[in-house]
Amino acid sequence: MHPNTLLTALAMLIALPLIGSSQVVADKPNVVIIFVDDMGWGDVGFNGATGPQTPNIDQMAAEGMRMNDFYVGCSVCSGSRATLLTGTHWERLGIKRVLFPDSDQGLHPEEVTIADMLKDVGYRTACIGKWHLGHLPPCLPTYHGFDSYYGVPYSNDMWIDPANKLSDDIVIRDGLTREQLLAGHKSKNQVPLLRGEEVIEYPADQTTLTKRYTDEAVKFLKSNTDEPFFLYLPHTMVHVPLATSKAFRRHESKIWNAIEEVDWSVGKILKTLKDEGLSENTLVVFTSDNGAAVGSSKPFRGRKFSVYDGGIREPTVMWWPNTIPAGSVCDEVCSTLDMLPTLAVICNGKLPDHQVDGHNIFDLLIAKPSAKSPHKSLCLTDRRGTVRHGRWKFFPWPEKAKGNGKASIKGANPDSDPVQLYDVRANVTEQKNVAAEHPEIVAKLQKIYDAHVADLETNQRPSQYMKRPEGSPSPKRPPKKVKRKNAS
Repeated sequence: MHPNTLLTALAMLIALPLIGSSQVVADKPNVVIIFVDDMGWGDVGFNGATGPQTPNIDQMAAEGMRMNDFYVGCSVCSGSRATLLTGTHWERLGIKRVLFPDSDQGLHPEEVTIADMLKDVGYRTACIGKWHLGHLPPCLPTYHGFDSYYGVPYSNDMWIDPANKLSDDIVIRDGLTREQLLAGHKSKNQVPLLRGEEVIEYPADQTTLTKRYTDEAVKFLKSNTDEPFFLYLPHTMVHVPLATSKAFRRHESKIWNAIEEVDWSVGKILKTLKDEGLSENTLVVFTSDNGAAVGSSKPFRGRKFSVYDGGIREPTVMWWPNTIPAGSVCDEVCSTLDMLPTLAVICNGKLPDHQVDGHNIFDLLIAKPSAKSPHKSLCLTDRRGTVRHGRWKFFPWPEKAKGNGKASIKGANPDSDPVQLYDVRANVTEQKNVAAEHPEIVAKLQKIYDAHVADLETNQRPSQYMKRPEGSPSPKRPPKKVKRKNAS
C-alpha cells in the first residue's frame, strides 16, 4: 500500500466515532424504524407462525439480530408510540394510553423525539403511516422533527375530527361532499389520510394503505441516497378493520392476508436499501407497538391491553449488515425506551436536557461478549403494572383482579395470592405463580415498583393542549348505528 493511502485510511479511521469500546461505525448512519400495529409474537415465521407466511421478515432475522426479550412501553397505541419516539415512559409525558379524535391533548412539541434529535445533526426525516400522538397542530409529526408526513393520524377504526384542515384538492370518496365534511360528518372506521397537516383523502382507502405507505417510503429512500435520513414507518395494519390490496387476498383469514402484505412491505424496504447501495450504512428496526389483537401472541400469556408478556413483549429484529452479526440472537432485556439513547450514540445526536428513561444498547446489538442488559429492573405502570427483573416478572396485584387484559387462564382458578411472581425463563407462559415461595424477591420488586410510580408522579411533564378552531363542529364519537329489525 502506498504510504499516502495508508495515512489517508488511518485519518479516516480516527475520524469515525467509536461506539462502546469495540466497534467503529460510519458517521451518521441511516435509520429506518418499521413499527407494525397489533402484530403479536406468534405472527411471524421466525417465532413459529404456521398460518401467515413471512419470508421477508424471516430473512431479515436471518441477516440480523432477533431480540428475544424486547419490550414496548405500553400495551396499546399512543403510550407505546410516545415511549419509542422519546425514550421516555409515556406516563411521564402526561399523555393518555390511547388518544381519540375527540381528545384535546397530544405529545408536547417541546418533547425531543428521535426525529428532532437526528434533524438537529443533519438528517432528513419522514413519518409515513399511523401517528396517534395528536391529530391537530401543534401535535402533528411536522411539529415533532419530521420534514414530511403522509398517513393516518390515529387508529383506522376511529373517525374524522371536523377540525382537521381539508386540502384544496382533497379526494372525497363514498359519495360524500366537502360540504358534508365541513358540516361535521363522521363515521366509525372512516379515517382521513393526511399529507403534512392537511387531509388529502377521506375516507382513506384502507385496502391500499400498506402499498401506498411502502411506495411513499421507497420514494423517500431513493431521494435521499446522498445524505443521512431517518424513516419512521408505523404501519396502520394489522389493526382492525383489516384491509389489504387485491394481490394479498390469498387466505380466508384477513389477519393472515394483512400480515403477509406487511411482510411484502418489509421486503420492498430492504431490497431498496440493497439496490441503492445503502444497506451497510443503514440500521433497520422491526417491531410492533403491542401484542396481537386478532393474530397470535403465543406462547405468551395475554394479548393487546395486557402487561403479561403477550401484550408487551414483541417480535423484534435489528438489521445492519456488517455491523450487527447475521443470524444472532439477544436474550437480554431491552425496550423501545432504548432506541433514542442508542441512536444518540450511533448517530452523534445530542440527548435532551430533560430526563430520558432508556439506555444505550449498542454493545448488545453488535453482540459484544460482555454486554448485558442496562435494565436491572424494567418497570411499566400500564394498567395495573409490572416489573421485569432478570428472570423474574412481578405483578403488584392478584391474578383474579379485574383489568388484566382478558388474560385469565381458561379452566384454571385465579390464584389467591395478593401479588404475582413468575420465573419467565423457566415458565414463559406466566402461569406458575411462585410469589409465596420467594417473599424476599416480592418485597424487593414491590419496593422498586413503588419507587418507580412515585418518580413518575413527582417528575411528570405536561402534555400539549390542542386548541380547536373556533366554530368547528363537535369531534365527539359518532353514534353507534342501530340495527333495524325486519318489519313484521
